[in-house]
Amino acid sequence: MKLDILAFGAHPDDVELGAGATIAKEISLGKKVGIVDLTRGELGTRGTAEIRDAEAKAAAESLGVVVRENLEFPLRRHKKELTKKQINELTSEKKA
Repeated sequence: MKLDILAFGAHPDDVELGAGATIAKEISLGKKVGIVDLTRGELGTRGTAEIRDAEAKAAAESLGVVVRENLEFPLRRHKKELTKKQINELTSEKKA
């Protein structure tokens, strides 16, 4: 699928909070927009990862986003613990 805009956020809702109005405007102008979240925000203190998944889906539908994916990278990895092989495995699973 060809997109005009692909926005990335560290956690679900980051893109909406930081660029939601811009995304809404661009969609109203006919642009196709996708959102990629890097993590599920599973260590957040407000709600569960499952709640955030449902909220992210609802927000994407409300905005009119045509595709939304979550790469499910582990949260709070401060050291270079993910190898290039692990990153490729995580991203290729999402493509399948």
